[in-house]
Amino acid sequence: MPLQSMTGFARSEGSSGRYRWAWELRSVNGKGLDMRLRLPPGLERFEPDCRRLASQHFARGNVQVGLSLSRTETSVEAVVNEDALAAVLKLRERLGDAIDPAPLKLDTLLSIRGIVDFREPEESESERAERDAEVLAGLEGALADLRAMREEEGKALGQVLLAQVDRMEKLAAIVENDPSRSPKAIADRLAQQVSMVIDNASSIDRERLHAEVALLATKADLREELDRLSSHIAAARDLLTKGGPVGRKLDFLAQEFNRESNTICSKSNAAAVSAAGIELKVVIDQFREQVQNLE
Repeated sequence: MPLQSMTGFARSEGSSGRYRWAWELRSVNGKGLDMRLRLPPGLERFEPDCRRLASQHFARGNVQVGLSLSRTETSVEAVVNEDALAAVLKLRERLGDAIDPAPLKLDTLLSIRGIVDFREPEESESERAERDAEVLAGLEGALADLRAMREEEGKALGQVLLAQVDRMEKLAAIVENDPSRSPKAIADRLAQQVSMVIDNASSIDRERLHAEVALLATKADLREELDRLSSHIAAARDLLTKGGPVGRKLDFLAQEFNRESNTICSKSNAAAVSAAGIELKVVIDQFREQVQNLE
């Protein structure tokens, strides 16, 4: 699966019968998939379909979905209240000669409230079903466009993240190959530190000395940190290559990267190792910042 960023925009519009519709979709970063819908009154029935279709395309992101619906033409029809008309005609017949015997004219009937009502023609069930299907098809098109945009940005973001992982690997190699990490350099440094402990101690406690030497040796060794860092780098590269919604996992790895780089900096007693460790921390911060945009 391709990588996706969590930012994007898409719009889809069209017409169905007497109506024109338009979907607008916006997506930004989010911890999970959060849908915010703005649907016209009377069209709340689209909400389950909106959530279902969006979940087929996205795993994370705050997605705003808006639908506008308007009539492209206005038409009215005259509706005669048959009961009211019959009552008026019956009344005229009953009154007989007591009123003007002239035939009732249309304008007279129109002036009588409740006889004729002008309104928009009602939409049939089949017309509404057809319109709903076309509107939902427009939503699917907009979701596909939004996904394409997120995947395009995700592809570019993936290249940036892979370059940062490559840089971490090079910095780890600098630490690994620094002369200060050679067995002889470590042994000489330990001998010097042990000598300082002996010179500054009035009496030597052998057990205490062994403990101090063991502590110094542990602090001098970066093997464990470098091995874990190498493992995390391989895991990050694998996730970026496989793709899909891997943002959370990469964010966790960024925390592990940071932990190892902190330990390397704290254990370092060589300028080159300290410099590489500091640059490593900078690259890791940049990596974590970019990962926040990834699904």
